[in-house]
Amino acid sequence: RLENYTFRPIEDIVNRPLEVTGFANGTATLPIETAIPVACSVVYGTTTEFGQLSLDQDMAGGTHAIHSPLLTDLEPDTTYYFRVQGVDDNGVVYISDVMTFTTPPAEEAVNDNLLSPENGAEIIGYSSAYGGADIDERWGVGSAFDANPGTAWSTAGDGDDAWVEVKLAQPSHISRIEFWTRFMNDGTARILSFTVTTDSGEVYGPFELPDAEQMYGFDVDFVAESLRFDVVESTGGNTGAAEIAAYGEPVSP
Repeated sequence: RLENYTFRPIEDIVNRPLEVTGFANGTATLPIETAIPVACSVVYGTTTEFGQLSLDQDMAGGTHAIHSPLLTDLEPDTTYYFRVQGVDDNGVVYISDVMTFTTPPAEEAVNDNLLSPENGAEIIGYSSAYGGADIDERWGVGSAFDANPGTAWSTAGDGDDAWVEVKLAQPSHISRIEFWTRFMNDGTARILSFTVTTDSGEVYGPFELPDAEQMYGFDVDFVAESLRFDVVESTGGNTGAAEIAAYGEPVSP
């Protein structure tokens, strides 16, 4: 019965505007930080009847204060209605007003990441994946190379021993490396620094990642046909990456 529930506005526990961001490949994220731990969800759709539901992406489940629900199956140049809902450990329900966001128009995206399977790269080894996920499954290593920061590769507790190796379509002069670490709300799973090892055995780095809020880039200068990324230091647990990229030009035979 409804009289047995306590409903409060989401503004009681959220201090920043609720803004949908990170549009990519028909997905987007809604970063939310709450003043108290809650189990958070978002309902959304092209009408106020919604029809779609997104839950927190944190594999730990339960209530927490940092949330990043992933909105999927979004159409370009379309207005969506959404509402944020959260429940705390005492059963209090926090609800936002119905709000809207509009997806950007469709663009002819250019993917020049040399590590992307779209460009002929092949993942030839990795330390592990959470739950034994295959490359293209949720938490699989392919999520680090899918041009979608809303998904992530998670290892099965590898911590500082996490690694992944990718063979490029052909030898290339690499001029820039980019890396976006994943993290969990309990502070674990964040990569603090990593190295890059080429197929000739040259090691570059360590490269330091200040936080897990964005992709960080590093200018480099070497030729390689395969790249191995090794974690040097992390906060432990299910380390992994939201995105990993390498940019440069193929080397003529």
